Amino acid sequence: MELKYIEKGYIHLYTGNGKGKTTAAIGLAVRAVGAGKKVFIGQFVKGMHYAELDSLKRFPEIVLRQYGLDCFIKNEPTQRDIDIARNGLKEVSSIIEDGYFDMVILDELCIALYYKLFEIEKVIAILKSKPKLMEVVLTGRYAPNELIELADLVTEMKEVKHYYSKGIQARKGIEY
Repeated sequence: MELKYIEKGYIHLYTGNGKGKTTAAIGLAVRAVGAGKKVFIGQFVKGMHYAELDSLKRFPEIVLRQYGLDCFIKNEPTQRDIDIARNGLKEVSSIIEDGYFDMVILDELCIALYYKLFEIEKVIAILKSKPKLMEVVLTGRYAPNELIELADLVTEMKEVKHYYSKGIQARKGIEY
């Protein structure tokens, strides 16, 4: 098979129940910055402080915004959760349309869709309108089939074994 270089930005999707989706996306962001690229990260659902936020402050080429209040995953989203996510999607749509950033990461987008914070049709329209050279990375469990079909690269993180099942709590710097 002959490999060819195509000047195009692709859509990546990291999904599945295993650990490491956001970490993989952030790793790709750091690699992009190392190559002189500008990165925007929009985190849906997340509003809490995570150590990754402090780490990313070291990279002025990475802009990060959170479109969540707190972690409602164990409860139902409130109307305020929905409003913040929808406003975030509008902002992300403008950012993608503008084309300033070389890479846009939509962290936990699949969870936002799973909880019906906004419609899949809007997300698909935004992704289909991305600039040709822009790389877009989507993360989150429960990726809908429409995103799997649209994405150029899909990686499923599969949980084989996790210490959570033994009652180990999330640890600062490792899980958050």
